[in-house]
Amino acid sequence: QVQLVESGGGLVQAGGSLRLSCAASRSIFSISAMGWYRQAPGKQRELVAAMTSGGRTNYVDSVKGRFTISRDNAKNTVYLQMNSLKPEDTAVYYCNAHEVAGTGDRYLEVWGQGTLVTVSS
Repeated sequence: QVQLVESGGGLVQAGGSLRLSCAASRSIFSISAMGWYRQAPGKQRELVAAMTSGGRTNYVDSVKGRFTISRDNAKNTVYLQMNSLKPEDTAVYYCNAHEVAGTGDRYLEVWGQGTLVTVSS
């Protein structure tokens, strides 16, 4: 089973940028979907951005136009470029990988340990 390790979090002022990285322990070429989720204090974990093995992307409305997900199969790494950061983007960001069955159900789902992003006003 693949293991995921996030990096790149930190403290940044509003309007700044960060790039998160998610390094996988094996090839990500054939993984059905990989993505980034976040969880702010007192809130539920939410999807931020996801990308399928075919390159389709999906973003939560609040980050559209500011965040970009990408993957480098040669480096087994998924990135999240975050621009124009806002205080409400403050959260722990988690990398996720999973397979999708024909029924649409997820299986072999794996999470990273998370990386904290703090945006000051």
